[in-house]
Amino acid sequence: MKALFLDRDGVINRERGEYTFQVEDFDILPSVVPTLKWVQELGYLLILITNQGGIAKGIYGHQDVENCHLYLKKELKKNGIILTDVFYSPHHQDYSKSLDRKPGSLMLEKALAIYKIDASQSFMVGDSSRDIQASEAVGVKGFLIEPNSSLEFLRNHLS
Repeated sequence: MKALFLDRDGVINRERGEYTFQVEDFDILPSVVPTLKWVQELGYLLILITNQGGIAKGIYGHQDVENCHLYLKKELKKNGIILTDVFYSPHHQDYSKSLDRKPGSLMLEKALAIYKIDASQSFMVGDSSRDIQASEAVGVKGFLIEPNSSLEFLRNHLS
């Protein structure tokens, strides 16, 4: 199996400069649906890997994150896209240390093991160096993009 791992804020939904935890603020970027549909047709699993440190800070809760992810899954499914799984870390380094918070690689390690993914055939897209550090720690090639960029560049890199 091969997978495309994706950071959330700034890659899937618009980075607003503040925590996105309410569905009404969850603005899916324009290139997401067509690009993920194409990637899925190439046989990649689609897996979200996201830090949600606002939980540790007490700004929002697990249910808020789940609601945003349910909304995302429903919107993708309307277009025939299946989000295989979502892994999120509720930790923040100022409040609670954890190996799963990126740049730690535990969320990726779990996904690789659960879905028997070949890291050497897989990719990660993130808008922060910590996303790339996490992916490269487990042998997954990372693509660092500017927040809110198009995912169309993947058409030149995946096959």
